[in-house]
Parts: sequence; C-alpha cells; structure tokens
Amino acid sequence: MLVADSGSFKDPTSRVYHYQGRILRGLNTHGAEIYSAAEQTAFFAKWMQSGKIARSWRVEDEQNAAILKDGWAAAIEHQRVPFISYPYEWPFAMLKDAALLHLDLLAESMKNNWTLKDATPYNIQWQGAQPLFIDIPSLQPHTAGEPWVGYRQFCMTFLFPLMLRAHLNINYAPLLRSELDGIAAADIRPYFSGRHIFKKGVLPHVVFPAIAEAAAIKNKATKPADKSPGKKQSEAIIMGLIYGMQNTVQKLHRPTKQTTWSDYETTHSYNDDDVTAKENFVRKHVSSQKRNLVWDLGCNAGAYSAICAEHADYVVSVDGDEEAIERLYLSQKQRGENKILPLTMNLANISPSQGWAGKERSAFDKRQQPQFIICLALVHHLRISANIPLDLILDWLRQTDAQIIIEFVGRDDDMTKRLLQNKDETYDDYNLENFDSAVRRRFIVEDEAMLKDGTRKLYFLHPRQ
Repeated sequence: MLVADSGSFKDPTSRVYHYQGRILRGLNTHGAEIYSAAEQTAFFAKWMQSGKIARSWRVEDEQNAAILKDGWAAAIEHQRVPFISYPYEWPFAMLKDAALLHLDLLAESMKNNWTLKDATPYNIQWQGAQPLFIDIPSLQPHTAGEPWVGYRQFCMTFLFPLMLRAHLNINYAPLLRSELDGIAAADIRPYFSGRHIFKKGVLPHVVFPAIAEAAAIKNKATKPADKSPGKKQSEAIIMGLIYGMQNTVQKLHRPTKQTTWSDYETTHSYNDDDVTAKENFVRKHVSSQKRNLVWDLGCNAGAYSAICAEHADYVVSVDGDEEAIERLYLSQKQRGENKILPLTMNLANISPSQGWAGKERSAFDKRQQPQFIICLALVHHLRISANIPLDLILDWLRQTDAQIIIEFVGRDDDMTKRLLQNKDETYDDYNLENFDSAVRRRFIVEDEAMLKDGTRKLYFLHPRQ
C-alpha cells in the first residue's frame, strides 16, 4: 500500500511516499521538468556518485501508476536512509557538517546556474557519519539577480544554533526541538550582549538582521504592503555571501569539557576480567544472527556499538551526554565508518512526535522498529536520577518487541551509591529481586551472567508473546 509521508507536505511540487520499504516521490509537472533538466547536468551526476545526495531514479513499475493516480505528473525513487534523525538530536559536529554540506552544494549549484530553494537541516540525513542531502526537488535553476533565497532559513536552523553552542556554550537542542522552523534573529539577539556581539558572525548575521526584522515589522504596521520587487543581487555578491558563511561556520568550534560519562570507557569501575566477560556476553548474543537495526541505549562513546556494528546492518547509538556522542561521531567520521548513527538524547525524555497534527516529526521510538537493543548500565540512571519506575522502563522496552541485552546495576555497586548520594528517596523497590521478577513477567530470560562480584547482572531477553 502506498502511504504518504506525514512529514512531507510543505513543498507543493512534490511529496514523499512509502511503499514496502521503498522511498518514492511524486512530482508535479513543473517539478518533473526541473528533475529532467537536473538529470542532464554533470554536477548532479557527480554529487550522486560521490554520495553527497540521495541516489535517485525514475519509477517505471506499478507504483508509478499509483502515484500518478494520486495527482502527480511523475514519480522517482530515492535510496532509503537507514534511520531518520532530526537536528535537535545531532551533536555540534554533526550539525556543523550538515551545514557545510548544504553550503558546498549551494556554491556548486550557483557555479552551474542552479540554486537550492530552501536551507533546512531536515533536508539532510545520515549514512553513519556521512551526511546525505535528500531533498532533490530543492534544486532549482537560478534566475539572474535572484538573491540567496534560503539565507534567512539557513541562519535560523543552522548558523544560530551553532553560534549558541560555540560562542555561549548554550545547548541548542531544546530550542530546535520546540521551534521546528528554527530560531529567529530577534529571538537569538538577546543572548548576545556586551563583548559577545563581536564574536564571529554575530554582527552581520544576528544584530543587523534583528534590527532589519524589527524595522520591517514596524513598517508593516504603519504602511501598506510594498508590491515592488526585491533587490537584485549579482552572482558575485551571492557567492561572496556563501563563501563568507562557509568561513564563519568552519571557524565555529564547540567548547570541550570533561563530563561524568564522556570517559566512562576508560574510567569505569570494572576490572579487566569483567570487561572481557561483558564484551563476550554482548558479542555472543549480537552475533547469533544478522539484524537490520540495533539500538545501543546509553551508549557512552560507543564501544559496544562497535561490537554490534560487526553483526548488524545499522546501529543507532544514543546517549544524553553530548560530549560522549560528539566523540563517537568524530571517531566514526575519521575512520570513514557508515554503520553507526550517534544521537544525543535524554532517554528519560525521548524525542516526541510533534509538528503539524503531531505527525510531522516522529517520536524516536516510532520511526523504525529495532530487532535488537542493548541497554547497558542505564536502568539505574532512569530509576534513580529520573525517578521512572522499573515497570515503566521495562514496559517501554517490551513494546519494541525486540531482543534485549540489559544490565542491572545493584545497590551495592559504587555507581549506584553515587546516584543515591543526597537523595531523600531510598528507592526501596530498586533491588535485583524486584527487577528480576519484573523482567520475567515480560520477557523470556535466555541467558544471564553476574559481574563485579555479584553487584551487576546481565540478561539476554526475548519478548514474551
């Protein structure tokens, strides 16, 4: 059955559809003509060959007829992205690399008399550590004198979030999550005061545009609408703006800091025998069969994600520590890996379904079903730090219908003792007996192993039917 994508509706020239794991797109007459013209260009073919944009081809089978019946003039198919993610889940380095990819494509488009009609990170997805531009209909012939139409959107969704982190060390994720269209210049302007207005890019891209936006709003309230055409810009001016933006983005760097968990893989309290036993337990069960998708929840810097990636098509690695995820992404990028997607997210408050009708952006756990989940040294954080009852944690894991490796960290473990410090609540329910009973009500225990002199326990679980 052909199903329209709930997040693809804002572009009147096209719409994305799903059909039996395939990604199809309907194009109207104008969009089909532009796609035909783009197919003939050398730079478009080069992009596709280099992996910068999603591989795309015309649909000639029965689904072409179904899309035409839905009112479109033509249909194309795109390569499938292993797992959809959103910019409010990307660490700084990922958002920066996505911004640079967009600017690179825009600059090369302009050199060939083409342009990109919008500039949003939602047009970019990931194949591991490789950014991939997916919104093919965004590519349009450039009209002489037309300015960079996506400039304001680029600032709101790429530049301003990066500036907040680089210049002020403010986490942009909550802002991008609450404002899907990005952060307006007028809204970001109050963050920059005193010497901060002289930081890289702030005056030209924040302060001056905020003044211009305020003046435009005032003029709208006091003057009739201006129907005169906008100011024309030469190609040289546009290219100067693009190159200047590339320089600005390239020089933005995230302040690094030591966090509790970013070096966990070298500062944990396991001895060598326990480390080996834990790795062997994970490897034994993740290697028992090939899986399409694995989640590593609470992945730290991804040591166990790497083990899973040896035996799965794709691994989504999630942790609330942005520093750890940043390191994982950069290490994957350096090695040219494309099987691990690092995402930063508070697992006690996962990305929700939101946007138009609550369906434009899907919740993390509603995008694609994993076949396997590893959940190591996470439960005690969810129970003690986030106050989520064990039953609710296990219910959420059970609804994925996945096989699971989960680790229980007992009350006598030094990490649990650290979490219980300065806590008035004693969490009397948090013990191995209660956890074990709750697990067995929902899962079949296929294997188990004790670690750290009995203070931790590993389980390999199948969901009960």
